[in-house]
Amino acid sequence: MYPGRGPRRKTLVTGGAGFVGSHLVEYLLELGEDVVVLDDLSTGSTRNLAGVADHPRLEMIHGSILNPQTVAQAMRTCDRVFHLAAAVGVKLIVEQPLRGLRINIHGTENVLTAAIEQQASVLLVSTSEVYGKNTADRLREDSDRVLGDPLLSRWTYAGAKGIDEAFAKAYHDQEGLEVSIVRLFNTVGPRQTGRYGMVLPNLVGQALRGAPLTVFGDGLQTRCFSAVDDVVPAMVDIERDPRSRGQAYNLGGAREISILDLAREIIRTLDSRSEIQLVPYEQAYAPGFEDMRRRVPDNTKAHDLVGYEPRTPLTTTIMRVAADLLARERLGSDAMPLVGAFRGVN
Repeated sequence: MYPGRGPRRKTLVTGGAGFVGSHLVEYLLELGEDVVVLDDLSTGSTRNLAGVADHPRLEMIHGSILNPQTVAQAMRTCDRVFHLAAAVGVKLIVEQPLRGLRINIHGTENVLTAAIEQQASVLLVSTSEVYGKNTADRLREDSDRVLGDPLLSRWTYAGAKGIDEAFAKAYHDQEGLEVSIVRLFNTVGPRQTGRYGMVLPNLVGQALRGAPLTVFGDGLQTRCFSAVDDVVPAMVDIERDPRSRGQAYNLGGAREISILDLAREIIRTLDSRSEIQLVPYEQAYAPGFEDMRRRVPDNTKAHDLVGYEPRTPLTTTIMRVAADLLARERLGSDAMPLVGAFRGVN
Protein backbone atom coordinates (compact mmCIF):
# COMPACT_ATOMS: atom_id res chain seq x y z
CA MET A 1 0.00 0.00 0.00
CA TYR A 2 2.76 2.41 0.96
CA PRO A 3 6.08 2.76 -0.90
CA GLY A 4 9.25 2.29 1.10
CA ARG A 5 11.62 5.23 1.16
CA GLY A 6 14.07 7.10 3.35
CA PRO A 7 16.65 6.05 5.98
CA ARG A 8 15.76 3.68 8.80
CA ARG A 9 14.83 5.44 12.04
CA LYS A 10 13.38 4.57 15.44
CA THR A 11 10.12 6.33 16.13
CA LEU A 12 7.85 6.61 19.14
CA VAL A 13 4.13 6.83 18.36
CA THR A 14 2.06 7.89 21.35
CA GLY A 15 -1.52 6.74 20.92
CA GLY A 16 -0.28 4.18 18.42
CA ALA A 17 -3.10 1.74 19.20
CA GLY A 18 -5.72 4.29 18.19
CA PHE A 19 -7.42 4.81 14.85
CA VAL A 20 -4.94 7.14 13.12
CA GLY A 21 -2.02 5.94 15.22
CA SER A 22 -2.36 2.30 14.17
CA HIS A 23 -2.39 3.25 10.48
CA LEU A 24 0.71 5.39 11.08
CA VAL A 25 2.49 2.51 12.84
CA GLU A 26 1.81 0.18 9.91
CA TYR A 27 3.05 2.81 7.46
CA LEU A 28 6.29 3.40 9.37
CA LEU A 29 6.97 -0.34 9.59
CA GLU A 30 6.46 -0.66 5.85
CA LEU A 31 9.01 2.13 5.40
CA GLY A 32 11.50 -0.08 7.26
CA GLU A 33 11.55 1.83 10.55
CA ASP A 34 11.70 0.60 14.12
CA VAL A 35 8.59 1.69 16.02
CA VAL A 36 7.73 1.97 19.70
CA VAL A 37 4.04 2.37 20.59
CA LEU A 38 3.00 3.98 23.88
CA ASP A 39 -0.72 3.70 24.61
CA ASP A 40 -2.83 3.39 27.75
CA LEU A 41 -5.59 1.64 25.76
CA SER A 42 -8.26 3.95 27.18
CA THR A 43 -9.64 4.66 23.73
CA GLY A 44 -7.31 2.60 21.51
CA SER A 45 -7.11 -1.18 21.25
CA THR A 46 -4.42 -3.74 20.63
CA ARG A 47 -6.86 -5.13 18.09
CA ASN A 48 -6.00 -2.20 15.84
CA LEU A 49 -2.42 -3.49 15.66
CA ALA A 50 -3.28 -7.18 15.31
CA GLY A 51 -1.83 -7.28 11.80
CA VAL A 52 1.63 -6.22 13.00
CA ALA A 53 1.59 -7.42 16.62
CA ASP A 54 4.41 -9.92 15.99
CA HIS A 55 6.49 -7.59 13.82
CA PRO A 56 10.18 -7.81 14.83
CA ARG A 57 10.65 -4.03 14.60
CA LEU A 58 7.64 -3.16 16.77
CA GLU A 59 7.71 -2.66 20.54
CA MET A 60 4.43 -2.01 22.36
CA ILE A 61 4.32 -0.37 25.79
CA HIS A 62 1.17 -0.11 27.88
CA GLY A 63 1.42 3.18 29.75
CA SER A 64 0.17 6.74 30.03
CA ILE A 65 1.67 9.99 28.78
CA LEU A 66 0.61 11.46 32.14
CA ASN A 67 3.55 9.58 33.70
CA PRO A 68 6.80 11.45 32.88
CA GLN A 69 8.95 8.43 33.69
CA THR A 70 6.95 6.22 31.36
CA VAL A 71 7.27 8.74 28.53
CA ALA A 72 11.01 9.13 29.09
CA GLN A 73 11.52 5.36 29.14
CA ALA A 74 9.50 4.87 25.95
CA MET A 75 11.48 7.58 24.17
CA ARG A 76 14.92 6.64 25.44
CA THR A 77 16.20 5.13 22.16
CA CYS A 78 13.99 7.05 19.70
CA ASP A 79 15.10 9.92 17.51
CA ARG A 80 11.60 11.22 16.80
CA VAL A 81 8.06 11.03 18.13
CA PHE A 82 4.64 11.31 16.54
CA HIS A 83 2.42 12.54 19.35
CA LEU A 84 -1.17 11.38 18.81
CA ALA A 85 -2.17 10.33 22.34
CA ALA A 86 -5.11 12.49 23.40
CA ALA A 87 -8.63 12.45 24.75
CA VAL A 88 -10.65 12.72 21.53
CA GLY A 89 -14.25 12.83 20.38
CA VAL A 90 -16.91 15.40 21.15
CA LYS A 91 -18.91 12.99 23.30
CA LEU A 92 -15.95 12.03 25.46
CA ILE A 93 -14.78 15.63 25.87
CA VAL A 94 -18.22 16.87 26.88
CA GLU A 95 -18.73 14.04 29.36
CA GLN A 96 -15.20 13.99 30.84
CA PRO A 97 -13.69 17.49 30.45
CA LEU A 98 -11.23 17.19 33.34
CA ARG A 99 -9.72 14.00 31.96
CA GLY A 100 -9.39 15.62 28.55
CA LEU A 101 -7.63 18.69 29.94
CA ARG A 102 -5.16 16.61 31.90
CA ILE A 103 -4.24 14.30 29.04
CA ASN A 104 -4.16 16.94 26.34
CA ILE A 105 -2.15 19.52 28.32
CA HIS A 106 -0.06 17.77 30.98
CA GLY A 107 0.51 14.71 28.79
CA THR A 108 1.70 16.80 25.86
CA GLU A 109 4.10 18.76 28.04
CA ASN A 110 5.57 15.46 29.26
CA VAL A 111 6.13 14.36 25.66
CA LEU A 112 7.71 17.66 24.61
CA THR A 113 9.98 17.72 27.66
CA ALA A 114 11.16 14.17 27.03
CA ALA A 115 11.81 15.01 23.37
CA ILE A 116 14.04 17.91 24.39
CA GLU A 117 16.02 15.67 26.73
CA GLN A 118 16.32 12.94 24.08
CA GLN A 119 17.03 15.45 21.28
CA ALA A 120 14.21 13.88 19.28
CA SER A 121 12.11 15.64 16.69
CA VAL A 122 8.34 15.82 17.17
CA LEU A 123 5.23 15.85 15.04
CA LEU A 124 2.40 17.17 17.19
CA VAL A 125 -0.95 16.00 15.85
CA SER A 126 -3.52 18.70 16.52
CA THR A 127 -7.04 19.27 15.25
CA SER A 128 -9.29 21.55 13.25
CA GLU A 129 -11.18 22.08 16.52
CA VAL A 130 -8.66 24.82 17.31
CA TYR A 131 -10.47 27.06 14.80
CA GLY A 132 -13.64 26.79 16.85
CA LYS A 133 -16.67 28.53 15.32
CA ASN A 134 -14.76 30.28 12.54
CA THR A 135 -16.87 29.61 9.41
CA ALA A 136 -14.48 31.14 6.87
CA ASP A 137 -14.72 29.85 3.31
CA ARG A 138 -11.29 28.26 3.66
CA LEU A 139 -9.56 27.99 7.03
CA ARG A 140 -5.90 28.87 6.73
CA GLU A 141 -3.33 28.06 9.37
CA ASP A 142 -3.27 31.72 10.41
CA SER A 143 -7.07 32.04 10.60
CA ASP A 144 -8.54 33.43 13.80
CA ARG A 145 -9.71 31.08 16.52
CA VAL A 146 -13.34 31.74 17.48
CA LEU A 147 -14.16 29.85 20.66
CA GLY A 148 -17.20 29.84 22.91
CA ASP A 149 -17.56 30.27 26.66
CA PRO A 150 -14.54 28.64 28.38
CA LEU A 151 -16.89 27.38 31.11
CA LEU A 152 -18.68 25.16 28.57
CA SER A 153 -17.05 21.73 28.41
CA ARG A 154 -17.63 21.75 24.63
CA TRP A 155 -14.65 24.06 24.24
CA THR A 156 -12.16 22.35 26.55
CA TYR A 157 -10.72 20.22 23.73
CA ALA A 158 -10.20 23.19 21.42
CA GLY A 159 -8.66 25.16 24.28
CA ALA A 160 -6.35 22.34 25.32
CA LYS A 161 -5.13 21.59 21.80
CA GLY A 162 -4.48 25.29 21.26
CA ILE A 163 -2.33 25.28 24.39
CA ASP A 164 -0.55 22.18 23.06
CA GLU A 165 0.36 24.08 19.91
CA ALA A 166 1.51 27.07 21.95
CA PHE A 167 3.70 24.77 24.07
CA ALA A 168 5.21 23.28 20.93
CA LYS A 169 5.95 26.69 19.41
CA ALA A 170 7.50 27.95 22.66
CA TYR A 171 9.71 24.84 22.93
CA HIS A 172 10.78 25.41 19.34
CA ASP A 173 11.53 29.10 19.78
CA GLN A 174 13.15 28.97 23.23
CA GLU A 175 14.58 25.45 23.50
CA GLY A 176 15.32 24.63 19.87
CA LEU A 177 12.94 21.67 19.72
CA GLU A 178 12.50 20.37 16.18
CA VAL A 179 8.70 20.26 16.21
CA SER A 180 6.07 20.45 13.49
CA ILE A 181 2.29 20.56 13.84
CA VAL A 182 -0.52 19.09 11.74
CA ARG A 183 -4.21 19.92 12.18
CA LEU A 184 -6.46 17.06 11.11
CA PHE A 185 -9.92 17.73 9.68
CA ASN A 186 -12.38 14.87 10.22
CA THR A 187 -10.02 12.04 9.35
CA VAL A 188 -11.98 8.85 8.62
CA GLY A 189 -11.36 5.24 7.68
CA PRO A 190 -11.23 1.64 8.95
CA ARG A 191 -10.76 1.14 12.72
CA GLN A 192 -12.42 4.41 13.64
CA THR A 193 -15.00 3.84 16.33
CA GLY A 194 -18.27 5.71 16.76
CA ARG A 195 -18.12 5.20 20.51
CA TYR A 196 -16.98 8.75 21.20
CA GLY A 197 -19.23 10.60 18.78
CA MET A 198 -17.41 10.11 15.46
CA VAL A 199 -20.11 10.71 12.90
CA LEU A 200 -19.13 8.57 9.90
CA PRO A 201 -18.67 5.17 11.63
CA ASN A 202 -21.82 5.84 13.67
CA LEU A 203 -23.90 6.46 10.54
CA VAL A 204 -22.35 3.56 8.64
CA GLY A 205 -23.05 1.20 11.53
CA GLN A 206 -26.67 2.34 11.69
CA ALA A 207 -27.07 1.85 7.94
CA LEU A 208 -25.68 -1.68 8.13
CA ARG A 209 -28.11 -2.55 10.91
CA GLY A 210 -31.04 -1.03 9.04
CA ALA A 211 -31.55 1.40 11.92
CA PRO A 212 -32.42 5.09 11.47
CA LEU A 213 -29.41 7.27 10.73
CA THR A 214 -29.40 9.84 13.52
CA VAL A 215 -28.34 13.28 12.30
CA PHE A 216 -28.07 16.02 14.92
CA GLY A 217 -29.68 19.42 14.46
CA ASP A 218 -30.94 20.24 10.98
CA GLY A 219 -28.10 18.30 9.33
CA LEU A 220 -26.99 21.27 7.25
CA GLN A 221 -23.69 21.67 9.10
CA THR A 222 -20.85 20.85 6.69
CA ARG A 223 -17.51 19.10 7.02
CA CYS A 224 -14.67 17.91 4.78
CA PHE A 225 -13.78 14.27 5.46
CA SER A 226 -10.23 13.10 4.76
CA ALA A 227 -9.20 9.47 4.30
CA VAL A 228 -6.62 8.19 6.75
CA ASP A 229 -4.63 6.66 3.87
CA ASP A 230 -4.20 10.15 2.40
CA VAL A 231 -3.36 11.81 5.71
CA VAL A 232 -0.78 9.41 7.17
CA PRO A 233 1.85 9.69 4.39
CA ALA A 234 1.52 13.49 4.48
CA MET A 235 2.13 13.47 8.24
CA VAL A 236 5.37 11.55 7.75
CA ASP A 237 6.50 13.75 4.86
CA ILE A 238 5.83 16.92 6.86
CA GLU A 239 7.80 15.65 9.85
CA ARG A 240 10.73 14.78 7.61
CA ASP A 241 10.92 18.23 6.01
CA PRO A 242 13.07 20.64 8.06
CA ARG A 243 11.13 23.57 6.58
CA SER A 244 8.12 22.50 8.65
CA ARG A 245 9.74 23.22 12.02
CA GLY A 246 7.72 25.59 14.17
CA GLN A 247 4.89 25.58 11.64
CA ALA A 248 1.32 24.21 11.52
CA TYR A 249 -0.25 22.49 8.51
CA ASN A 250 -3.87 21.67 7.73
CA LEU A 251 -4.62 18.16 6.49
CA GLY A 252 -8.23 17.88 5.40
CA GLY A 253 -10.52 16.68 2.67
CA ALA A 254 -11.33 18.51 -0.54
CA ARG A 255 -15.09 17.92 -0.68
CA GLU A 256 -17.45 19.89 1.53
CA ILE A 257 -20.59 17.94 2.41
CA SER A 258 -23.45 18.44 4.85
CA ILE A 259 -24.06 15.75 7.45
CA LEU A 260 -27.53 15.26 5.98
CA ASP A 261 -26.05 14.61 2.54
CA LEU A 262 -23.42 12.36 4.12
CA ALA A 263 -26.21 10.24 5.61
CA ARG A 264 -27.93 10.08 2.21
CA GLU A 265 -24.68 9.05 0.52
CA ILE A 266 -24.09 6.32 3.08
CA ILE A 267 -27.60 4.92 2.53
CA ARG A 268 -27.11 5.00 -1.23
CA THR A 269 -23.59 3.55 -1.19
CA LEU A 270 -24.53 0.67 1.11
CA ASP A 271 -27.93 0.10 -0.48
CA SER A 272 -29.45 0.43 2.96
CA ARG A 273 -33.16 0.62 3.77
CA SER A 274 -32.52 2.92 6.69
CA GLU A 275 -34.22 6.28 7.02
CA ILE A 276 -32.78 9.51 8.38
CA GLN A 277 -33.87 10.81 11.76
CA LEU A 278 -33.09 14.37 12.83
CA VAL A 279 -32.25 14.58 16.53
CA PRO A 280 -32.15 17.92 18.38
CA TYR A 281 -28.79 18.68 19.98
CA GLU A 282 -30.39 19.01 23.41
CA GLN A 283 -31.40 15.35 23.22
CA ALA A 284 -27.91 14.20 22.31
CA TYR A 285 -25.79 16.50 24.49
CA ALA A 286 -26.07 18.61 27.61
CA PRO A 287 -27.82 22.01 27.42
CA GLY A 288 -25.68 24.74 25.86
CA PHE A 289 -23.91 22.44 23.38
CA GLU A 290 -22.63 24.28 20.31
CA ASP A 291 -21.71 22.83 16.95
CA MET A 292 -19.84 24.38 14.04
CA ARG A 293 -21.96 25.13 11.01
CA ARG A 294 -19.03 24.87 8.65
CA ARG A 295 -15.44 23.72 8.69
CA VAL A 296 -13.51 23.77 5.42
CA PRO A 297 -9.70 23.53 5.29
CA ASP A 298 -7.30 25.35 3.06
CA ASN A 299 -4.69 22.66 2.30
CA THR A 300 -2.46 24.92 0.23
CA LYS A 301 0.37 25.09 2.74
CA ALA A 302 0.70 21.28 3.04
CA HIS A 303 0.35 20.92 -0.73
CA ASP A 304 3.15 23.42 -1.35
CA LEU A 305 5.43 21.72 1.19
CA VAL A 306 4.93 18.00 0.49
CA GLY A 307 2.41 17.80 -2.35
CA TYR A 308 -0.50 16.78 -0.10
CA GLU A 309 -3.59 16.07 -2.18
CA PRO A 310 -6.68 14.27 -0.78
CA ARG A 311 -7.51 11.69 -3.45
CA THR A 312 -9.65 8.96 -1.88
CA PRO A 313 -13.35 9.30 -2.82
CA LEU A 314 -15.78 9.45 0.09
CA THR A 315 -17.73 6.49 -1.29
CA THR A 316 -14.56 4.38 -1.16
CA THR A 317 -14.03 5.31 2.48
CA ILE A 318 -17.67 4.53 3.31
CA MET A 319 -17.31 1.03 1.82
CA ARG A 320 -14.02 0.41 3.63
CA VAL A 321 -15.49 1.52 6.96
CA ALA A 322 -18.51 -0.73 6.38
CA ALA A 323 -16.30 -3.73 5.59
CA ASP A 324 -14.23 -3.04 8.70
CA LEU A 325 -17.29 -2.78 10.94
CA LEU A 326 -18.64 -6.06 9.60
CA ALA A 327 -15.30 -7.81 10.00
CA ARG A 328 -14.94 -6.61 13.58
CA GLU A 329 -18.54 -7.28 14.53
CA ARG A 330 -18.96 -3.79 15.90
CA LEU A 331 -22.55 -3.45 14.82
CA GLY A 332 -24.06 -4.25 18.19
CA SER A 333 -21.41 -2.62 20.32
CA ASP A 334 -18.16 -0.71 20.01
CA ALA A 335 -16.70 -2.61 22.93
CA MET A 336 -13.59 -4.34 21.65
CA PRO A 337 -11.86 -7.21 23.47
CA LEU A 338 -8.15 -6.79 23.95
CA VAL A 339 -5.93 -9.19 22.07
CA GLY A 340 -2.21 -9.68 22.24
CA ALA A 341 -0.24 -8.14 25.07
CA PHE A 342 1.45 -4.83 25.78
CA ARG A 343 4.46 -4.68 28.01
CA GLY A 344 3.33 -2.85 31.15
CA VAL A 345 5.29 0.13 32.43
CA ASN A 346 4.74 1.59 35.91
